[in-house]
Amino acid sequence: MAKTLWISDVQSGSFNGEIIELKGWIKRHRSSGKIIFMTIRDSTGEIQCVAKKVDMKEEQFESLKNALIESSVELTGLVKSDDRAPGGHELIINSGEIIGAVNPQNPFPITESAMEQTEGGETEFLLDNRHLYLRTSRMTTMLKIRSTIFGSVHNYFRERDFIEYQAPSFVAGAVEGGSTLFEVPYFGRKAYLTQSWQLYAEAAMPALERLYTIAPSFRAEKSRTRRHLTEFWHAEMEMAWAGNKEIMEHGEALVRHIAKTILNERSEELESLGRDLDLISRYADTPYPRMRYDEAVERLQGMGVEIEWGQDLDYSKEKILTQDFDVPHFLTHYPKIAKPFYHRPDPDDEKYVLCHDLLAPEGYGEIIGGGERTWSEKEILRRIDEEGTPRDPYEFYIDIRRYGGVPHGGFGMGVERVCSWLSGADHIREVIPFPRDSRRVTP
Repeated sequence: MAKTLWISDVQSGSFNGEIIELKGWIKRHRSSGKIIFMTIRDSTGEIQCVAKKVDMKEEQFESLKNALIESSVELTGLVKSDDRAPGGHELIINSGEIIGAVNPQNPFPITESAMEQTEGGETEFLLDNRHLYLRTSRMTTMLKIRSTIFGSVHNYFRERDFIEYQAPSFVAGAVEGGSTLFEVPYFGRKAYLTQSWQLYAEAAMPALERLYTIAPSFRAEKSRTRRHLTEFWHAEMEMAWAGNKEIMEHGEALVRHIAKTILNERSEELESLGRDLDLISRYADTPYPRMRYDEAVERLQGMGVEIEWGQDLDYSKEKILTQDFDVPHFLTHYPKIAKPFYHRPDPDDEKYVLCHDLLAPEGYGEIIGGGERTWSEKEILRRIDEEGTPRDPYEFYIDIRRYGGVPHGGFGMGVERVCSWLSGADHIREVIPFPRDSRRVTP
């Protein structure tokens, strides 16, 4: 009985001259009467397959001859080395079976010609058919890189004795601002989808001290930029006895770790996307500079950008600021008026807060936001009242300070933003299986 192999095993050259079995889907197909040329794909790669009428049962040959793109097949044949074939090997088929046939009346809609007419593979047609577009080589590559990035986040924190911790998705109050909350009915009351794990992580901080999560967050943002989603995955951490400096050090080390991991594990995939591996290596090895908010405003004003001190930096400004960066930069010490109550005012100058954003180069902008928390009861009450925020929804949060509050901090990293930046994606929608934005909630 022939051994069933992955296509990547066949292309490795270890089975040249052997009879093997492959299972996969037809990616390309053409025939000239007595010979069929097919490209078969599976999750590990693709390979050229050749079927000759004289080598097969007539019924099987005719079945393969009439098969359509994306039909699933089981093929048995001889592995043959051929420098002309993609990957250096091909399969000479001696038997084959169609497992899941595609109806000729309803052929697979994601054609190569349709792909060639798109920019970055992101037309409304392809978004409408996302469940099928996932099968394309570009999306398969993006999802593999995404998986590796998720794994590297887990590895980073677990290797440093952080505890994975989960928080609720239904919440009573805002983290990032009420204008971006998704309101949902909750048994006669109002509830909201979480914007961040942070407030509930702070509740567990005195118990676990070092904790992290990777979980979905929800922002009702109508922004239609290449980096905004209404549902995204958030890698967040919280750490006791830590200030802004220590939190930044972890953020930089995490991003370096991610860059090193995909360079080691996904270099072929990155190259297939046209990514410069030397660039990724620089992101993994070069120190990340730091600048204060005031310096960033001065730089932008020097570039002719209209911005006033105290304004937050939206994506249009981050894009300009980062387009000439050669590595990520930390932006620190935002004005207090630009940040929520949980950011701790700088003891040296209360106009500023002890916070940071990590801005990715090439115009990608913010990938991490974090800082030191307002950690004393007196200070948190003053900050909440300054903003005119009602105390009731945050009583549990205030309790954390009432009972043994300590200096602590944390950050949140947008996983899709990191995936987009490191893969060189044209749009954040390319790096998530089913993107959700202000216009799309299907499929």
